[in-house]
Amino acid sequence: MSVAPLQPNFQQCAAAASLASSTSLFPSSFSFRLITLRPSISALRPVVCCLSQSQVSVVNGKIDNRVSERNEIRLGLPSKGRMASDTLDLLKDCQLSVKQVNPRQYVAEIPQLSNLEVWFQRPKDIVRKLLSGDLDLGIVGFDTVSEYGKENEDLILVHDALDYGDCRLSLAIPKYGIFENINSMRELAQMPQWTAEKPLRVATGFTYLGPKFMKENGLEHVTFSTADGALEAAPAMGIADAILDLVSSGTTLRENNLKEIEGGVVLESQAVLVASRKSLMQRKGALDTTHEILERLEAHLRAIGQFTVTANMRGSSADEVAERVLSQPSLSGLQGPTVSPVFCKRDGKVSPDYYAIVICIPKKALYKSVQQLRAIGGSGVLVSPLTYIFDEETPRWRQLLSKLGL
Repeated sequence: MSVAPLQPNFQQCAAAASLASSTSLFPSSFSFRLITLRPSISALRPVVCCLSQSQVSVVNGKIDNRVSERNEIRLGLPSKGRMASDTLDLLKDCQLSVKQVNPRQYVAEIPQLSNLEVWFQRPKDIVRKLLSGDLDLGIVGFDTVSEYGKENEDLILVHDALDYGDCRLSLAIPKYGIFENINSMRELAQMPQWTAEKPLRVATGFTYLGPKFMKENGLEHVTFSTADGALEAAPAMGIADAILDLVSSGTTLRENNLKEIEGGVVLESQAVLVASRKSLMQRKGALDTTHEILERLEAHLRAIGQFTVTANMRGSSADEVAERVLSQPSLSGLQGPTVSPVFCKRDGKVSPDYYAIVICIPKKALYKSVQQLRAIGGSGVLVSPLTYIFDEETPRWRQLLSKLGL
């Protein structure tokens, strides 16, 4: 009896195949190439395109972009590293502590938000799962959103400055050799060395932003190679001419004889809160939950570096004291000083001999403001840090509603 050989059961997704054949990452007029320095084991495996029916379905030959049917709202957070710990710290400061029963589990909760699930993921997977509908909200770096979101209109920035994870995506070249006197992108683009046969070799993990940036800066002949970590060693090893990578202080670049150049910064990045537009518009409760998270973030971030200053001051009336305080520009506070009478009992009579002044002062101007307050008669000055500053309405909430057309 003969046995037929096993045949691999590959199923190709028609929608994905059509998309792949109709779109290209690089313009045909530019000689960009992508090279992987280390072969991946996954490259030897068959590629199977699978789309979950709960997320995307095809109706009459068209992709149905409705959100998947589930009741919980999902927030994606970085699973490892400094970004992960800083994110948890920020949420804790906003009274949104993440409760994780088992540190090995990828799912957790925030008790203050009953209908919210927290999912710990790699940053790039957070962006991908926002696009696929598996997540509704996420906190990642702006560089990650830009690289893996690829300007997709379904991704919407809810808060673009969470005040941590600061870095920049920047091009760096050697300080020596043919680059010794090259100090700008314009000079780099004008170097005669770069031809179709001998392009500029750039090592980077940003294979979407890199080619886009080079095209915008007039560099036509560029080859991009991808590598895992330690990109700073690539030029010295002869693997690349330049690198495009995230930079914080620039110390690592300098220690490896590399330099940033004028016009070479692709983008400035920090942690951001990003959401799926479809989820905000279609998933029940998603917009309300986003509103609460946004208000807590805004209130806390606005209060960072602010102090409440209270002092007593003699005066004939609240108006006279307020006029004296407002004569000093650094004592105006958020909307102005709060002035209220301090009642004292003298000779058996109660009278307001003093007035209490309450103002909000930035940390950087604290000492100067206290000096000015004392100079106009303030005494008994008390200083305490602020935890939250809630506005009548959060400005970014109005911006979000505008982006959604609501």
